[in-house]
Amino acid sequence: MVSIIMDGQDKTKQISDWKISQSGESLWLTCSFPSGKEFKLPLSKCKISPTEEMQNKLLTRKDSHRVEQVDQAVVYGNKYVVLQYSGKSKRYLMKYDDVHLVEPSDVSESDVFQYFKAVSRERIAKSNGGSNSGIADNILRQLEKLPLSTKTALYGYCKGYSQPIQSHQNLIFPFGINDSQLKALASVFSSQVSIIEGPPGTGKTQTILNILANILLQGKTVAILSNNNAAVENIYEKLAKSGLDFLVAKLGSVDKRNDFFSDLPELPAFDQSDDLDLSLVEEKVEELTQLLYAQNEAAGLKSQIDELRIEYKYLLKCNSEYQSDSAKPFSRLLKKYRLSKSKTLDLISYLTLLKDSPITLRNRFELLLNFRIFRTGPFSSVDKLNAMTSALQLKFYSDELKEKEEELAACEKILIKGNFESLLQDVTTSSMSYFKQQISQRKWSKETFSSDNYRVKIDDFLRRYPIIGSGTHSIVNSIKAGTVLDYVIIDEASQQDIIPGILALGCAKNLVVVGDRKQLPPIFNETEIPAPDERYDCGKYSLLDSCLKVFGGTAPVTLLKEHYRCHPKIIQFCNQQFYNNQLIPMTQDNGEVALQLVVTSKGNHTRGYKNLRELDSLLEIQKQGKSSHWDETSNIGFIAPYNAQVDLSQLHLPANFIKDTTHRFQGRECDKIIFSTVLDEKPSNVRSLSFVDNSNLINVAVSRAKHQFTLVTGDRVFSALNGPIAALIRYIEYYDNGTSNIYRSPVISAFDLLYREYDISLDKLRSRLRPNDSEFLSEQIVAELLRKILSSAPYDSVMFHMEVELHKLVARNYEGLTEYERRFMIKSRCDFVIYHKVGKKPFAVIEVDGGSHDTSEQQRRDVLKNSILQKAELTLFRLKTDESRIEEKIEQFIGSALGLTPSKEPD
Repeated sequence: MVSIIMDGQDKTKQISDWKISQSGESLWLTCSFPSGKEFKLPLSKCKISPTEEMQNKLLTRKDSHRVEQVDQAVVYGNKYVVLQYSGKSKRYLMKYDDVHLVEPSDVSESDVFQYFKAVSRERIAKSNGGSNSGIADNILRQLEKLPLSTKTALYGYCKGYSQPIQSHQNLIFPFGINDSQLKALASVFSSQVSIIEGPPGTGKTQTILNILANILLQGKTVAILSNNNAAVENIYEKLAKSGLDFLVAKLGSVDKRNDFFSDLPELPAFDQSDDLDLSLVEEKVEELTQLLYAQNEAAGLKSQIDELRIEYKYLLKCNSEYQSDSAKPFSRLLKKYRLSKSKTLDLISYLTLLKDSPITLRNRFELLLNFRIFRTGPFSSVDKLNAMTSALQLKFYSDELKEKEEELAACEKILIKGNFESLLQDVTTSSMSYFKQQISQRKWSKETFSSDNYRVKIDDFLRRYPIIGSGTHSIVNSIKAGTVLDYVIIDEASQQDIIPGILALGCAKNLVVVGDRKQLPPIFNETEIPAPDERYDCGKYSLLDSCLKVFGGTAPVTLLKEHYRCHPKIIQFCNQQFYNNQLIPMTQDNGEVALQLVVTSKGNHTRGYKNLRELDSLLEIQKQGKSSHWDETSNIGFIAPYNAQVDLSQLHLPANFIKDTTHRFQGRECDKIIFSTVLDEKPSNVRSLSFVDNSNLINVAVSRAKHQFTLVTGDRVFSALNGPIAALIRYIEYYDNGTSNIYRSPVISAFDLLYREYDISLDKLRSRLRPNDSEFLSEQIVAELLRKILSSAPYDSVMFHMEVELHKLVARNYEGLTEYERRFMIKSRCDFVIYHKVGKKPFAVIEVDGGSHDTSEQQRRDVLKNSILQKAELTLFRLKTDESRIEEKIEQFIGSALGLTPSKEPD
């Protein structure tokens, strides 16, 4: 209820309406009466109740992106507001419904924000007036201009919380769609902050374009930013290809702004076709969504089948080397057993536990009860037991392949029945048509803009150009200070320094962070200023890393899984080594040579971060026809960790090769990539080896190649580090088809495939068939300790298996063995064998020695086994059952074998 007193007289019940007007500096109250008469007095002679006076407020106007600081605001009857700005005597009258007044945030006084300003000042001081001084000073000025609104993403970032959003918007996908992108878009419109992790080749740009389209469909504004110009330019190109570049203001540096305003894009002639019903688009999206899962299942099954076929090939090779014709009847015998796949695993497990023991009455009963096997003749000797186990393994892989192929056929049938490809194209086309139709119906600003006036007309400018493109370091300068956009998308956030990255957070209400923490981070600037909270440490984290830590569970994180760039063999290395097998290769493997390894001869070939021998070796294999053909049309990239090697390559490699460092190649791709590791084993290179053998660097290097990746490196230079390069070499060896120059050791690296497909269920089966892993308590204890040790970093890259036959670790025909050793291997097993997960290569053995090992006969057998393992270059640790500190000694041994701790005998 509003009361009006004019010149001391209460007019509330007599008037029909009232209004406040402004003439110059004077404010007037005019009251209207039912008779039609009006009475007007200076506002100073009137009293309006309620009247509320407010100090130091933030004001936003209706349909405006500007946030203004107001010193004083007087609200009259919740109908009008009189504003006064800092340092100005003039008052401004506005309708109260057209403005929004809020308390300014305290974020600028927070420890986090003050830390960012202190780091900025430190960087200015350290630049000593150099070329970086102006950049650092400019960033600090922009920090001080950021609006202090509680609605910005910066406020949420400094407070460590992302607000949920209730969105009922129906999404469209004018640039295509897959299952991960569907989830990513949904996350963007459900939370103030959303994080999208886009590994190489997973459609990150396509996802961003779909986000842009849906933001504009809501009539909102967005900035697309990156510190990598190529990333933003890629967005521009894709929009232009679809005829949508007229929506973008390409701002950023002064030069870029001048270029943009010198040739402003014109509005196109919109197609005035019939309206497209959004409900029809929604129906198609809903129908397609149900098929996207089947598409991913089919792609995943294809990868599994390819892997199984390779494993089956190694298994057949193993059988051909270790089985005679007398073993063939066992394959026929299995047909009579009619074992299911799970029963096959059970029987393999059971036969492993039998070891060399004679068949007992209890064994006969268990075989009959669990497997309906009455005759035990096939298990009466070690040779027969080995033959039967091999036959069972072949059967398991055959059954597994058949099952996967049937599942794939079912998925493909669903996709064909649903007309998947046609429906996908239909959704894309209809979404684009609907988007363009809605854009054509917008009311476009008729204002004329220039580089001098567009900030003054910023709201009109944003109505004409709802997408702002800029670098993160210049976003505040690109728009008028105090402007808050609806959204900001930061691309390549894994390469973005926190400062100036946070400038973008202060210019938008909502934040979309896109990047890949598994790729190269920015080069961090050292700072002596401690962060008030470790999550905001500018000298340690990229903006992506910081956001992941700051927002924790309050912001959704979506991983784009479908990979479209690389040959499956190439991306599967990255998938296994870096992405925990979460990626789904959508490319096809048609048997191409996708991986190559060139190993230089032993010696110190590195000179000042240059290695001519690696380039000569590469040229020699090309000359001999051992590498794919190079011609002027080939799209080949040569990358190396150091500029010196890149410069040397300019003198020796063909001119059409694209040559650059790995860091600068991030975000680019080539049909073929050659990666030179440069370093050798000189003691002076010890520190540099870890720089090259870096997970992020190797991930970037490998994932640049679309069709073929070639690694050029020295002989065993990186093996001691046991890092990603060693894993890559093992991986290439494993998938080698006889075309690469690869040094091979006597250790058979692929035989752990015989266990991979059933090791998880093997533990389950063992616990079900036997109460413990082994009949020996000592082995049960060691198995449990190994599981504990290998479940966490830095040992989670390896695994173990028990009771592995020695002849499946070391080739029986290896020339270093004596005839006696070869015969001994047939009946000997290793208690525990430790393997690398990637590349599937054994590297260490643990033997548990009980009291029986004190006998002379057992000691003789131990000496034989020691000799064989030493010749095969497998590290051995004998663990006596009367020792103490068992867990510590096992961990010390594995760490030493991996090169993580000094190599020494566990005490």
